Amino acid sequence: MAYVADIADAVVLALNGRAFTQAFTAVRMYAPVFSLKDMQTLHVTVVPRGITFSRPARGIAGLELQVDIAVQKKLSVADNTEIDELMLLCQEIIDEMMVVGTFDDAQLVGTENVPIYAPDHILELRQFTSVITLTLQAMVAEAGGHWWWP
Repeated sequence: MAYVADIADAVVLALNGRAFTQAFTAVRMYAPVFSLKDMQTLHVTVVPRGITFSRPARGIAGLELQVDIAVQKKLSVADNTEIDELMLLCQEIIDEMMVVGTFDDAQLVGTENVPIYAPDHILELRQFTSVITLTLQAMVAEAGGHWWWP
């Protein structure tokens, strides 16, 4: 569904247009698979996750979209200081996305960061992984028997 990709691209633009305590370039991917050696650098990946349709009124469709933002990096020492810096980055991303609020005509209605990191990745891979889920809503209209996407 192209509209979901458009929303994910708008999230990437918003991320790349902001300054954070750690530098990165966010990218959109459908299957973010990296080798462990590539994780020496910080990866911020935006992945379209899901879409739900509703019909609040005739001729109108409501969309609820979910987009994941993955923050990943191989840890050098895996201590509190190193992990705290990555946790801070995740909080900064959440804060900035809440400020932006609108992504390509879709309104941010919630964020989720549960769990806040993947303990098994730290223990087994010495890699920090956190996934932030944005929930957005948009309305689309029917015109001439076809749905008009913003």
